Amino acid sequence: MGRRFGDVMLGSIELFCLAAELGSFTAAAAQAGLTPAAVSRSIARLEERLQVRLFVRSTRQIRLTDGGRAYFAQCRQALAQLGEAERELTGTQAEPAGIVRVSVPTTLGHHRVLPALPGFRARYPKVRVEVQLGNRNVDFTTEEFDLSIRARAQADSGLVARKLLDAELVVVAAPGYLRRAGTPRAPADLAGHECIQFLLPSTGLPVPWVFRQDGKDFEMATGGGFTCADDVLGTVTLARHGAGLLQTYRFVVEEDLARGALKEVLRDHGGRSRPFSILYPASRHMPLRVRAFIDYLVEQTADLSAPGDGPIRNGKRPRRRG
Repeated sequence: MGRRFGDVMLGSIELFCLAAELGSFTAAAAQAGLTPAAVSRSIARLEERLQVRLFVRSTRQIRLTDGGRAYFAQCRQALAQLGEAERELTGTQAEPAGIVRVSVPTTLGHHRVLPALPGFRARYPKVRVEVQLGNRNVDFTTEEFDLSIRARAQADSGLVARKLLDAELVVVAAPGYLRRAGTPRAPADLAGHECIQFLLPSTGLPVPWVFRQDGKDFEMATGGGFTCADDVLGTVTLARHGAGLLQTYRFVVEEDLARGALKEVLRDHGGRSRPFSILYPASRHMPLRVRAFIDYLVEQTADLSAPGDGPIRNGKRPRRRG
């Protein structure tokens, strides 16, 4: 295989990434031990090769163009992988180190992932964790994430999905709402109730509610006067204050159920769950720090799966929570 990148070109890519990170040719030059003019010429050669303008330059500052941002994300990842491969080969990285960037849904983030992170840092003090909380699918080609966690897998054959846990769904409401509106006994009764809706970021449509009846699984559309978008935890706040019924994950409301702030209904029609999976690009070399992070999350959530779906330990499945 012939060489595509000479030493000069690889050096230009490194200087480009350094200038993009620092936001200045002068700062990049100082860190690299070069003159600002040398850095500018090197990046100009890179732009000429690519036939793409990477920076918008002014007398006071530089900023990445749209194409520059996309190229920077790819180049920084590639350089990080080269460094990681070198450290692993030479044995200089005996323990995980560096930054792990992860996108996590708000529900699992607040109730499971964020509480576990101090323990991860205690075990791996050289790893920094940058967390983005949100419910939209991230684009690994243009955004700087190592992995994401989602309840609904993205339709992308270039991603690996590693199942994290099955999260049990429950229908809940505040005691005051149930006193006022009555308690539903079957899913069909929901037609006469306020059912709090959450809109999926990917479609803008309400999430259907799912049930099990007579051994058969089904989903149904519900309706009501309250709809939340973006932050799914807003639906829980509405339910706590008597706005209506809500179907959500048991782990989100287990404390509310324990103290009586919310009551579970339609228990006989429950038993449904949704899987949360860890997603990451199949084509990328996985750094030691990312592998350690994934293994830690799997370890921490191993006993949180829905009843009947969790891991078997000492011949028994974990008991039902909540």
